[in-house]
Amino acid sequence: MIKTTLTIDGMMCPMCESHINDVIRKDFEIKKVSSSHKKGITEIISETALDEAAVKNAIDKTGYKVISVKTEPYEKKRFSLFGR
Repeated sequence: MIKTTLTIDGMMCPMCESHINDVIRKDFEIKKVSSSHKKGITEIISETALDEAAVKNAIDKTGYKVISVKTEPYEKKRFSLFGR
């Protein structure tokens, strides 16, 4: 699994978050997407790495601007009673 974190300029409200999330869901094969206009980020979980240029292009078409893209391996956090 891959976690892609986008820093996005222009998100001002929860509706902006929805626009970004909808574009990502529509244009890419993902497991999960969430955005925060307060933090200015979108986090995407996918099976494989996303095409950064395609992601930037899709978001740019909505009127928002991708400032940076960070990709890293993602492991789902498991619940543990022992704090591991």
